[in-house]
Amino acid sequence: MSAFTDDDAALARAFQDGDERAMAAAYTRWSPLIFTIAVRSLANTADAEDVTQKVFIAAWRGRAGFDPTRSRLPAWLIGITRHLVADTHEARSRQRRLEESLASIIPPQHSDDSASVVNRVLVGDEIDQLEPVPRQVMRLAFFDDLTQVQIADCLGLPLGTVKSHMRRSLRRLRTRLEVSDDTY
Repeated sequence: MSAFTDDDAALARAFQDGDERAMAAAYTRWSPLIFTIAVRSLANTADAEDVTQKVFIAAWRGRAGFDPTRSRLPAWLIGITRHLVADTHEARSRQRRLEESLASIIPPQHSDDSASVVNRVLVGDEIDQLEPVPRQVMRLAFFDDLTQVQIADCLGLPLGTVKSHMRRSLRRLRTRLEVSDDTY
C-alpha cells in the first residue's frame, strides 16, 4: 500500500483494476477532502458523512467507467461528490415540500382541542398500517418527537435509511389522509 502514496497513477490503475487495497488507500487519502466539500455545502455533519460513504461506494461500483487518461482519481471523486451533494439538496427540498404538504392537511395540535385528539388518533391509526420498521420510525418521530439522528441511534439504523423510511411513510400517509379527508 505504501507504493500508492507516492504514485497517484499506480493508485488509479490499481483502483480501476479492482484492487481493494487501492480502494482503502484512496479512501484514506481523499475521504477528508470529500467530507470537507460535502460538509461545506450541506452544513450537516451526518449528511456529509453519508455523502462521503456514498461517493466511495459509487466510485467502487463504477470504477470500470473511470478513465485515468481523462482525469485524475481525486478529480473523478470530486465530480461524484458534487453530484451526490446536489442529490442531497434535492432530497432535502422534496422532504421539506412533503412535510409542508402533510402539515397543511394535518392542523397543528392544541393540547385541549378535541379536533387535535381526533387528528392524533387518525394519524396514529394510519401509522399502524405501515410495515414494522417504518412504523417504529414514524412513531418515534411523531409521538416521541425524536429527530432523525436520534431515531437512527435508537433503532441502530443508518441515518439515510431512517430518512428514506420517513420520506416514503410521509408520502403514504399523505395519500391515505387525502383519501380519508375526501370521504367525510
